[in-house]
Amino acid sequence: MSADLVSDDLWERVAPLLPVRAPRRHRYPGRLPADDRAALRGIVHVLRKSVSWRDVPAELVGCSGVTAWRRLRDWTEAGVWPRLHEVLLAELRRDGLLEIDDAAIDASHVRAPKGGLTPDLRRLTERGRAASTTSSSTGTELRSLSL
Repeated sequence: MSADLVSDDLWERVAPLLPVRAPRRHRYPGRLPADDRAALRGIVHVLRKSVSWRDVPAELVGCSGVTAWRRLRDWTEAGVWPRLHEVLLAELRRDGLLEIDDAAIDASHVRAPKGGLTPDLRRLTERGRAASTTSSSTGTELRSLSL
């Protein structure tokens, strides 16, 4: 197994944030679930190597790419990643390593106060209503437009 993908330090930060899995059934327990650390290794492998989930080497990370993808999906639904982000920011603030002067905000994730500005409404450039092209029984409106 590749220990350099998930260091002990990273695992100590992530492990408490992971949701508790339901216990296995007594009758028909099924296959043993893959280790959470192995799934995290698979996720980090995909992120670092830019490979698809099916190209994750199971013998290197300890689980298949599909298993890693499912854990990523489950952990995302459980809100693990925003909590990890908060933990890392708190550590940086505590150690004095976070320079707020160098921060950048992506506007796509910032709520516009009071709804933000609305674009100007489009005004009609032509007088009257547009001629209907579907309800004409004689086609006189179409003939008058083409003249």
